[in-house]
Amino acid sequence: MIAVSSFKGRKVALFGLGGSGLATAEALSAGGAIVTAWDDNPDSVEKASGRGIGVGDLRSADWSGFAAFVLSPGVPLTHPKPHWTVELAKAAGVEIIGDVELFVRERRALAPSCPFIAITGTNGKSTTTALIAHILKASGRDTQLGGNIGTAVLTLDPPANDRYYVVECSSYQIDLAPTIDPTAGILLNLTPDHLDRHGTMQHYADIKERLVAGSKVAIVGIDDSYCALIGDRIEQAGNQVRRISKRQPLSDGLFADGSKIMLAERGAVRLLADLDGINTLRGAHNAQNAAAAIGACLAVGLTEEEIRAGLASFPGLKHRMQPIGRIGDVVFINDSKATNAEAAAPALSSYDTIYWIAGGLPKEGGIAALKPLFSRIAKAYLIGEAAPQFAATLGNDVPYEIAGTLENAVRHAAVDAARDSRQGAVVMLSPACASFDQFKNFEVRGDAFVQLVAGLDGVSMLV
Repeated sequence: MIAVSSFKGRKVALFGLGGSGLATAEALSAGGAIVTAWDDNPDSVEKASGRGIGVGDLRSADWSGFAAFVLSPGVPLTHPKPHWTVELAKAAGVEIIGDVELFVRERRALAPSCPFIAITGTNGKSTTTALIAHILKASGRDTQLGGNIGTAVLTLDPPANDRYYVVECSSYQIDLAPTIDPTAGILLNLTPDHLDRHGTMQHYADIKERLVAGSKVAIVGIDDSYCALIGDRIEQAGNQVRRISKRQPLSDGLFADGSKIMLAERGAVRLLADLDGINTLRGAHNAQNAAAAIGACLAVGLTEEEIRAGLASFPGLKHRMQPIGRIGDVVFINDSKATNAEAAAPALSSYDTIYWIAGGLPKEGGIAALKPLFSRIAKAYLIGEAAPQFAATLGNDVPYEIAGTLENAVRHAAVDAARDSRQGAVVMLSPACASFDQFKNFEVRGDAFVQLVAGLDGVSMLV
């Protein structure tokens, strides 16, 4: 745990007592802050009280006595309307911050020179975060991985000069971290997302920009117009920018040429890494992720040899284009994290002969956006509530069956793929749906897929 000492002896209000909220309250208390925590869910309040956290209804609190208000990132700050606690904090002139802001303040106080890599973007940030952490760990560095990827940042070990931090940041977290200042900050890409929480695409982009604008080295993907302009603004402000692209050659920066990651510096272009044969980094989207990871690792002092070795041994992000098993030449791919069509597209575009398991609780638009990739699908196995809708979209373009359950789909797909004489056939769970009709979440769905594959005859598991 990182004991938050910056509010020692002062009163702090906190709202939101989920996992990260509980961790934040405990970190503040450990650092000597006087915490008053609350949640709209009585069960969460009771749980916090049982863990020794000071609780109190913030509606009746004296806000003039609070030095800060710590808000859970899942609670609306601005849109669709500010939460009632936000209104009370603003009326009292109390600063509103989140757990990432507490982390960056502790870093500045305890070990301001310790390497800190922060990652954001609409797509690819979890894979990039996991890849950077893997490269650092593989090189023998003391590596702390947390943030939006699933580990609350204040549960990590305290900042130390030789400790490396890799933190995934959502737009919600950045909005609550006004002084975020990474050694290397990454902005991968921007497409419309979370507009219910940010109001407009421009406001969403402005929030994401804060992370790289405060970085010592800003690593910016320039394949969309929003990010390209952000990179230009940061450079014009006199800050160091390293641009990355998965689509176009650059005169300065890192770009993909097929599976090759090229480094352009001072007019010279050379090969830095080749992703060919690294199954966990297939596809153009992963070329962008790898380019960003390479840029960040160079910025914090790793050698090119250390980076190449880490890329080659990357096991992949769990539930995201994760090779989990093999029967003969057929590989089984767990892409359960693909909960909509846009998220499923990278996996479908990375293989040519796919026995595709899809379905669940459908999202708006279904799988119509995936039609350009239908030629890659040898057969589809449809499960859950979405099966009839997906069958109608596939029509005569793709052979399919209504498998109903994941168990049936795995068994039938394995048999059909084994009969395929083509090289490179895969059985892929990439549902393009939420899981909630049959599973608690996409992690449980992915774990069930792994267990079902493990039960097949002749399988060699890769996880």
